[in-house]
Amino acid sequence: MNYHKEMIKEISKFENKPKLLLHSCCGPCSTYVIDFLSKYFDLIVYFYNPNIYPESEYLKRANVQKDFINKYNQEIDYLIEYYDNSEYDKAVHGFEALGEKSERCFHCYRFRLEKAFEKAKELKCDYVCSTISVSKHKNVEYLTEVGRKQQEKTGIKYLISDFKKNNGYQQTIIMSKEYDLYRQDYCGCVYSLKEK
Repeated sequence: MNYHKEMIKEISKFENKPKLLLHSCCGPCSTYVIDFLSKYFDLIVYFYNPNIYPESEYLKRANVQKDFINKYNQEIDYLIEYYDNSEYDKAVHGFEALGEKSERCFHCYRFRLEKAFEKAKELKCDYVCSTISVSKHKNVEYLTEVGRKQQEKTGIKYLISDFKKNNGYQQTIIMSKEYDLYRQDYCGCVYSLKEK
């Protein structure tokens, strides 16, 4: 499946802008995704990433997310959630030894997207999506599987996407430089820190 084409097909049907909760893994990854999606949706950017280690790194990335939105478009709403790394530990228990793009990542996507769908329901959003697919290091099939399951469970639509297509990843690099954003050198969890 071409996930990017599926997204274009979906958004081409819109007459008005639906409300979309965008789960953001970090400020740099959100740059191009926000720029693209804001043309089609009323966005709420949702930063929920207790997988990030250590807490000081979480706070740094949360502040980068906030700073980017404030520079890019102050009318875009955003929410930054609390930090509790034990939630991540529970989600990936038993899969710690697996590497990047493994089942460990699948469980990490799952618990973060579950929380995003809960928040989207609370905020009466029409769609949920994630910036995760913009990274060339992430498994878009896993992400889509999780999103579809949550769509079935909640009735909120999951926007199938692959933001790395059409040079999306390259655009995040360009926009991060343009907005002078800190770009981390590991995904976020303690295991990816050790693997880098």
